[in-house]
Amino acid sequence: MDVNQHIGHPHLTGVPAGWTCRDDCKYECMWFTVGLYLQEGHRVPQFHGKWPFSRFLFIQEPASAVASLLNGLASLVMLCRYRASVPASSPMYHTCMAFAWVSLNAWFWSTVFHTRDTDLTEKMDYFCASAVILYSVYLCCVRTVGLQHPSVASAFGVLLLLLLSAHISYLSLVRFDYGYNMMANVAIGLVNLAWWLAWCLRNRRRLPHTRRCVVVVLLLQALSLLELLDFPPLFWVLDAHAIWHISTIPLHILFFRFLEDDSLYLLKESEAKFKLD
Repeated sequence: MDVNQHIGHPHLTGVPAGWTCRDDCKYECMWFTVGLYLQEGHRVPQFHGKWPFSRFLFIQEPASAVASLLNGLASLVMLCRYRASVPASSPMYHTCMAFAWVSLNAWFWSTVFHTRDTDLTEKMDYFCASAVILYSVYLCCVRTVGLQHPSVASAFGVLLLLLLSAHISYLSLVRFDYGYNMMANVAIGLVNLAWWLAWCLRNRRRLPHTRRCVVVVLLLQALSLLELLDFPPLFWVLDAHAIWHISTIPLHILFFRFLEDDSLYLLKESEAKFKLD
């Protein structure tokens, strides 16, 4: 029996651009193994902790790669919108712009990693994702504390940089521990959630636009549970991780709408204070 025909996976001839003969051989052997498992009535196996995906051209995980690209485009569009609508004199302007670039960089590497999984692209994807989470905490610190106490925000920023450096050093030089990386990101994510949520709820009457921030942080945590749904890819393309990436696309738009409204509010408040002085 033709194994590829049995599992509905078309046999791909030739080595795609960017793939070595060795990697292409691993890919074809993976599908041969999947076919044997299914022929014997076994469940679809994972390979090095990952489900088998049907590549498209040279793209290793098409759905996740496209979703990451769309997340990056959403971040880029909102960055341009923010820069066009918020004057640089706004107190949060430079902090928000930096957050946009950190996010854009993370989605770039996510796209590269899902296009071609190598040791380098995997590390860059993980490290840049951690940087986004930590910078979101820093963004929250600046907004809630740093505008009144800049030295506190600066010291906290240094602390976060040290934490990121230690995190990257451990994963690079000691052991690339997937479990530790996930737990560290979850812990920082919960701090981010609690901090933003507490500030938004405390200021919800005075600042109605904080409702957007509440929706974003709650949905981000809820949607992250998709990562726990571990099932073989639908049509060998769409898995829980890809669905999670797809679901976060509108959240970028919503969060940057919050940052835009909040920055304009702060600008108006600072100008009014300046006139009174």
